[in-house]
Amino acid sequence: MNILQLGLVCLYVLAFCKVARCQAEKGERFLCTAIPIGADSCPIPPEHMQTSSAQEEELRNTVMQLRETILQQKETIVNHLATIKELTSKLTLCESASEVASSWRKNKLDTMDDVPRDPNDTVYNLGKTMQSLKDRLENLEQQQMRANVSGASFPNELRDLLQRRLGDLESQLLKKVNELEEEKSQLYNETATHRAQTENTLSALMNRIKELEKGNTGFRSPENFKLSLPLRTNYLFGRVKKSLPEMYAFTVCMWLKSTSTHGIGTPFSYGVPGQANEIVLIEWSNNPIELLINDKVARLPLSLNDGRWHHICVTWTTRDGLWEAYQDGQRVGSGENLAPWHPIKPDGVIILGQEQDIVGGRFDATQAFVGEMSHFNIWDRVLRPQDVLGIANCTNYMPGNVVAWSDSDVEVFGGATKAPAELCEDRLFSS
Repeated sequence: MNILQLGLVCLYVLAFCKVARCQAEKGERFLCTAIPIGADSCPIPPEHMQTSSAQEEELRNTVMQLRETILQQKETIVNHLATIKELTSKLTLCESASEVASSWRKNKLDTMDDVPRDPNDTVYNLGKTMQSLKDRLENLEQQQMRANVSGASFPNELRDLLQRRLGDLESQLLKKVNELEEEKSQLYNETATHRAQTENTLSALMNRIKELEKGNTGFRSPENFKLSLPLRTNYLFGRVKKSLPEMYAFTVCMWLKSTSTHGIGTPFSYGVPGQANEIVLIEWSNNPIELLINDKVARLPLSLNDGRWHHICVTWTTRDGLWEAYQDGQRVGSGENLAPWHPIKPDGVIILGQEQDIVGGRFDATQAFVGEMSHFNIWDRVLRPQDVLGIANCTNYMPGNVVAWSDSDVEVFGGATKAPAELCEDRLFSS
């Protein structure tokens, strides 16, 4: 019974839709859809609504893409406008510079009308002008001769015209020659002025160099100077401002160049209250070089009287009184029992070039050092042989840790002088 009722309802719906609301055009197909018994009308198919939603989404995406494209193009146009503006300003500057340069050339270079700047061109043009005058004169003479032969008189008007023309040409030629001479004179004056300025600058530079070379201070570096003691007197000497602490070992190094042939004298001495010969290096008369410590003596096998620069080092330690002597980086002698177990006393005076009979004075001219010295350094230890060799070869700069060679720490007296010195170069040139 239910099936029969359902079929009747379906037939009724089909008939009603065909007649009332569901009538379609030809060529279309009809779909039958089951609906509940209590439904009021035929359902509306959902395909149309879905299709409309898809089209709206596609249109929205297209609009967004167009908007992004427009923004990108707008940004590109702005960049292009900025570039065009920059190029336009640069072009304007170039045109302005070109106009200024053209105006300058016109005002500065074209000062002699048609007179060329090149002297060769000027001579060439003057030659052409003179040749033209010569040709015109020859033509005039030939016309005069023909007129005399034919018996006809040469017109006075033409003769006067030619003479005036020749006079004008001669005036122009003289004017051009004078202008050329003025230009040559001006060029010579400018060259002479420039030469004078250059010579004055060079003279000032040379004077400054001489002043720097003569100065006793302001060396390129504090240690690059030498002490000169040119005479054997008892009043030329140098004094080191620093003193020594109590020491149980030491190394003394220096550069020496003696100008004496018999005994170099006393390169340095150190005296303390109660002992003027605490440390002394001395060679006087025909005696060999001696190292004195607390008035005890050791003879050193050093040879320094050839008038050349030599680097010497002397080491000592209170233990067994061991000592070593170096000349030009090589050990030339050693010994022991030189004031063993004696400490070097502090707070004494270091004198360069003189031997002290009392602390800081009473010098003897026969024991004075004559020559030059530099890089006087003292360490409170015994240096290694490789260290001494490096200092002598100028490959290892080691200032003394007790006394370092410095312009501000050395005083000069009695005519002793300090001067710039590069010891490695001086030794190379003197050898």
